[in-house]
Amino acid sequence: MISGFSRLSKEEKLDWIAEQFFENPQVSIDELKSFWHPDAEQQRILDGFSENTVSNHFLPFGIAPNFVINGEVYAVPMVIEESSVVAAAASAAKFWSKRGGFHAKVLSTRKVGQVHFTWTGKGETLKAAMPAIEQQLREDTRHITTNMEKRGGGIQDIELVDLTEEEPGYYQLRVTFETCDSMGANFINSVLEEFGMSLQRFASIHEPLNQEGTSLEIIMAILSNYTPECVVRTWVECPVEDLEAGGQNMDADTFAQKFAKAIRIAQIDPYRATTHNKGIFNGIDSVVLATANDFRAIEACGHAYAARDGRYRSLSSCTVEDGVFKFWMDLPLAVGTVGGLTRLHPIARLSLEMLGQPGAEELMMVIAATGLAQNFAAVRSLVTTGIQKGHMKMHLLNMLNHLKATPEEQEQATSFFADKVVSFTAVRDYLKQSRNDRLVPEHFLKK
Repeated sequence: MISGFSRLSKEEKLDWIAEQFFENPQVSIDELKSFWHPDAEQQRILDGFSENTVSNHFLPFGIAPNFVINGEVYAVPMVIEESSVVAAAASAAKFWSKRGGFHAKVLSTRKVGQVHFTWTGKGETLKAAMPAIEQQLREDTRHITTNMEKRGGGIQDIELVDLTEEEPGYYQLRVTFETCDSMGANFINSVLEEFGMSLQRFASIHEPLNQEGTSLEIIMAILSNYTPECVVRTWVECPVEDLEAGGQNMDADTFAQKFAKAIRIAQIDPYRATTHNKGIFNGIDSVVLATANDFRAIEACGHAYAARDGRYRSLSSCTVEDGVFKFWMDLPLAVGTVGGLTRLHPIARLSLEMLGQPGAEELMMVIAATGLAQNFAAVRSLVTTGIQKGHMKMHLLNMLNHLKATPEEQEQATSFFADKVVSFTAVRDYLKQSRNDRLVPEHFLKK
């Protein structure tokens, strides 16, 4: 145990960690320091992103080119440690670039916040006071909302929600916001906390809310990461016969029907839906990370949305009707292109520049299309060759590195496994055999 760890200098934190937890303290310290940014000012900024930072954790920054979205061509930045994800997204992007590309539109951009409170008086009394309460709340937060309102955003609606049947005395203010190109979490939370104080003041001085025996107590005020009114739709479609190359030795109609059936299974079975949607988020999270948005909030929201009818289902849908294949997805996405770390993080800044400095709505469409591309690629593999063939080939280099293969051995192994099933055991045995062969003296081989 240690007291005051956060007050130690970075060097002191490293020394303590190394002495307490590492077998070779100085070697471990040197390794952690090797990941520091060479620019001291940039490292200072990175350190400020979190608490008790001692180094940086690197993830690969990859590019999925050839994304055609609403007629525009994008090279999509993706931050993820799994190479097959970037490869699959790029493959799907290229496939659909020849079939009209991805289409996308933002359906709505409203975000939600809540003030949770208890009220011991009559519900009718509280409801009757709501017009006056709303007016007071808006006035008391004008100093926070003015700048957002100038950009076209601000507070949208304030609704009183009665949940006393679920919990005695429990009510909430459910508030919707428009935050333009910012994700808006800090703005929303600042408004909501001010709402809480304003509501409590109002109840304490206004008749008939301040009658003897009544009380209003604020429990908490916080945004919700469930944003079912901040939704983007993305889709691809083409005549079934245009899918001929997609089936990989399967005729177009068989491929289309089998693909649609796989999507239907993910809508019926929560076990399959969980893995199915995880694949969608492989694509989504990687772009969200590249642009320094909050992948945890987006995942939480997406999974809640997948269960919005009481059963966890696929986020994507597919139809094959009148000779047309259509594959689409509606997805809640609360993202920002200003504020937060979007300009402070150097890679996020470059990612947004690569995407053409998009606003929040354009970024929503890019992210959603990447998720759909990833889903298409995964399901296409599942219903044709199986997931492991391509997936394990993409992991071949990781296996070779794990087994300390030399560059020459890596090149030879890549060639050897080009038409073979890749597994860790197979790669290990291949290396062992090839190394043994090299150890046999040449004159024995000639015999």
